[in-house]
Amino acid sequence: MINKIIAIQGNHPSKLNPKTDTTIFLANEIQNKKYKIFYYDPKNLSVINSKVIAKGFFIKFDYNNKKKFRILKKKDLDLAKCKFILIRQDPPFNLEYISTTYILDTIKKKVKIINDPTSIRNISEKLYSAKYQKFMPDTIFTQNLVEIKKFFKLHKKVILKPIHSFSGNDIYLKSKFNLKFIKKFIKKHGHIVCQKYLSKISDGDKRVFLINGKVVGVISRVPKKGSFLSNMSKGAKPIITTLSNIEKKISDLIAKDLKKKNIFFAGIDFIDQKLNGDINVTSPTGLKTFYDLSKVNLAKIFWEELKA
Repeated sequence: MINKIIAIQGNHPSKLNPKTDTTIFLANEIQNKKYKIFYYDPKNLSVINSKVIAKGFFIKFDYNNKKKFRILKKKDLDLAKCKFILIRQDPPFNLEYISTTYILDTIKKKVKIINDPTSIRNISEKLYSAKYQKFMPDTIFTQNLVEIKKFFKLHKKVILKPIHSFSGNDIYLKSKFNLKFIKKFIKKHGHIVCQKYLSKISDGDKRVFLINGKVVGVISRVPKKGSFLSNMSKGAKPIITTLSNIEKKISDLIAKDLKKKNIFFAGIDFIDQKLNGDINVTSPTGLKTFYDLSKVNLAKIFWEELKA
């Protein structure tokens, strides 16, 4: 009998919101096919006697139950015995994250890991988009104050974001160059992204789901009144939408490129037909929301494409 254990490296299930969470949605789909779900925190990953061991627990998810999940059995598991491992913790892309990718690299010939640990280490979610800059609003990646000042002079309204952040955290819209603020921002975050502000964000962005080199779905997320952040965690409202021909063309191109780089599951974002520069490969989200809006189950496609 083939091994039917799927390990998930992620934040503790009690921290997840089952109404919107993609990890629970993926786990729920595959446990219905009689797979066992083993869950562990990144800090509980070790190499012991040349084996990759995770201290965690077997778990059962249940949308109908008030608690949403039940921990079945705590265990130290040799991860090479799993059929698949999903890397699903929230960024930040920090040293702990990088260490786990090096550890998982040692077993990736024995067990399929999504997304590939070498690939997610090499693809910085913001910096990787530098190769697609012709599809983006005017953008620079820098710590250089002179360049930032020039950029403000050119564009008046500028979005500032850290290179290694997530969920719309630490993103600012500024209409003038403030040396004190920018120095402090760079001191905290190192290299930053400066991007021309697109006013059409008020109509929403588009999140495109890419699975195994294919465009499989899209939703729009409309910022709440007075906000320019389209993250649902920041109060944006999801609606169903479609891609324009330009967006479809760019999405197909990036999907094929990411597949070549061993990225199985990713999310990319557009604002006003321009790529906003986030190539989400560490822990893409939105599948449950897409299902609630469209009744199309991308978790099913995810596992079918993996041949689970």
